[in-house]
Amino acid sequence: MKFKRQAAILEIISNHEVKTQEELSRYLRERGFQTTQATISRDIKELRLIKVASHSGGYQYSTPDQSGSATHLARLKNIFRECVVKVDRAQNLVVLKTLVGMANAAAAAIDAMKIKDIVGTLAGDDNILIILRTSEEAEHFCELVSGMLA
Repeated sequence: MKFKRQAAILEIISNHEVKTQEELSRYLRERGFQTTQATISRDIKELRLIKVASHSGGYQYSTPDQSGSATHLARLKNIFRECVVKVDRAQNLVVLKTLVGMANAAAAAIDAMKIKDIVGTLAGDDNILIILRTSEEAEHFCELVSGMLA
């Protein structure tokens, strides 16, 4: 449950301008997660979320940039590992099958990893399409994902 909740947090902050823990709690409740302020505070700390300037003024939660710590990357990989059930590839395209309802959260985790070879991701309910620049990069990405799932 913890990994699913944290994956949902990553999805929420990537799609919404979340300025407070109360807002984050509301979004989590809408997704079926009943949490306390202390739990949200711990999740923010474990995910190493930071506050950055928002477009509308003030500050919002965000993931660290590429200079993020190895601990942060490990946490994202754990979330990803909890969501993905199958990997397939066609040339430079990778399709990931996820648990139902978890594709957006897994895609948000992938985006937060800031892998330079990825051109973009597109998530449905239980599938993610990942577009890479070349077939070789797609093959390497599949090997990386398969290693994480083993």
